[in-house]
Amino acid sequence: MAKAVQLHDVPSCKHGLPEYPKFVIRTETIQYGRSRKWKALWDCHCGRRFEAIVDNVVRRHTKSCGCAQDAGRRMSFPTHGHFIGNKPTPTYKSWQAMTARCTNPKHPHHKHYGGRGITICARWNSFENFLADMGERPDGLTLDRIDVDGHYEPGNCRWATVLQQNRNRRRKTAA
Repeated sequence: MAKAVQLHDVPSCKHGLPEYPKFVIRTETIQYGRSRKWKALWDCHCGRRFEAIVDNVVRRHTKSCGCAQDAGRRMSFPTHGHFIGNKPTPTYKSWQAMTARCTNPKHPHHKHYGGRGITICARWNSFENFLADMGERPDGLTLDRIDVDGHYEPGNCRWATVLQQNRNRRRKTAA
């Protein structure tokens, strides 16, 4: 059973706690189970109250109630709205795959795209522009270049079925 103790009784707090701009400690501390980790209640700058291990706070391993991580996640995801939860939409996946095939020499199919000179028009370096030109990817269709030797650009791309893409391939030459 956990017992309440005063903060100055916690070994890592003998010299007091440093000032933290993001959160403030409350007076209660508890002993947490067998691990003998001291936990305290904290008020975060965002307004949430949370529980954290005192040693982690003293060593600056805990920096917020989690709101800083949430903000970091929001910054790492694009703002175009083409993520469902943390997964990209089919349209965004098509744009990512096109970009990788043409620009990443380590991509397994780069030799068939960027490696043979297929490029993406400068306008489509932005997903928002790609979306404006191509629209949402319809179910069952994928990105296709009309001229297989042409570049990825608005006049040369369409959403096509697998059958259409199979009919629109480079001709193999005899070796």
